[in-house]
Amino acid sequence: MRNWTAVIPVKRLNAAKTRLRGAVPADRHPELALAMVRDTAAAVLAASSVAGLLVVTDDPEVRATVRELGARVVPDPGGGLNAAMRFGADEVAGLSAHRAVLAGDLPALRPEQLDEALAGATGRGFVPDAAAIGTVLLAAPAGWALDPRFGGPSAAAHAESGASMLHGDWPGLRQDVDTAADLDAVLTLGAGPRTCGLLRELGRATECAPAA
Repeated sequence: MRNWTAVIPVKRLNAAKTRLRGAVPADRHPELALAMVRDTAAAVLAASSVAGLLVVTDDPEVRATVRELGARVVPDPGGGLNAAMRFGADEVAGLSAHRAVLAGDLPALRPEQLDEALAGATGRGFVPDAAAIGTVLLAAPAGWALDPRFGGPSAAAHAESGASMLHGDWPGLRQDVDTAADLDAVLTLGAGPRTCGLLRELGRATECAPAA
């Protein structure tokens, strides 16, 4: 049943993924960030539980790319990542909707993994990243404020805020990309076609299966 509104905040590409710089040539770094956003958005929109995707961004290339996929775009209100998430989830989508915010760098995400995670969210729930330190997803069913605590050791912060950790075998959902090692990990899992194609072109991958 398609009843969740997914929200993805995306920085301007020239300021995105600073810890990943050097993994590809500097002039291709924004292209890599955009490829990961596109693969993530495509997987989210293919999930049977997702009614729509809302992207919060001020970047014109991101706007054009995700609109082409079928997402709705709203401007970043300023104030950082958590402010962008609250704006998209609680103000634009509204507290009457089931809302889930996700990282925009999940190029190995499979739609069925997102469906399974959201099926377990009966209250505020979160999915930690592969290192169990950060957070890749925070869900808030209708009537619940999102109350995001992203940044730093956010998995512990979300648990302390009363959110429940969602459990499942979701390697593509949990593997965000902050470093070159993370990039290798998503290639092992099977990156989406845009990310995979770019990395093959740059010699970072010889082959990789599409993620969705």
